[in-house]
This record gives sequence, C-alpha cells and structure tokens, in this order.
Amino acid sequence: MKFLSVRELRNRPGQVWKTIRGKEMVLTANGKPVAILVGVDEDELEETLSALRRARAQAAVSRLRAQAARANTNALTKEEIEAEIDAARSERSSS
Repeated sequence: MKFLSVRELRNRPGQVWKTIRGKEMVLTANGKPVAILVGVDEDELEETLSALRRARAQAAVSRLRAQAARANTNALTKEEIEAEIDAARSERSSS
C-alpha cells in the first residue's frame, strides 16, 4: 500500500488523482495515518461506501468483543446485562 502525505497531495494533486485509480493510498499527516484514499469509478461509489461501512462496523464489533473478553464481561447473564444498562441509564439521567 502506498503512503501519501497531505503536503504531497496539496502540492501535486493531479499526479495523485492519476495514480489512485483502482488503488488505495494511506494519507498521512506528520507521518501518522489520517485517512485512506480509495479509487472508485462513479458507478461503484455506493457499493464501495457500503462495503467500507460494513467493514468498519465488523471491526468495531470485533474490538468490542475483545474488550469484553479482557474485562471478563463476555459471560454476563441477560439479567446482569439488564442491570448494567439500568445502572448506566440511572447515572446518565442523574447527571
């Protein structure tokens, strides 16, 4: 995967747009990734966005599952889960 700095994008946008077609690039600022540029055709835009959103949602669920396993909350009963939800709601409404 190619990395591209914000400065490079700003200074040579035409060259970037020519090379991005059908590829992915990681956009960086101060050497740290800030975005992913994905080349798409106009007729693939909605399909590509939908696939990206699904992938991000799946990654979020995986992170939540791993966090629950580390906190040992992945084995809670339904009643314990409901109690946690009620406690969080009570705390939120009192603040």
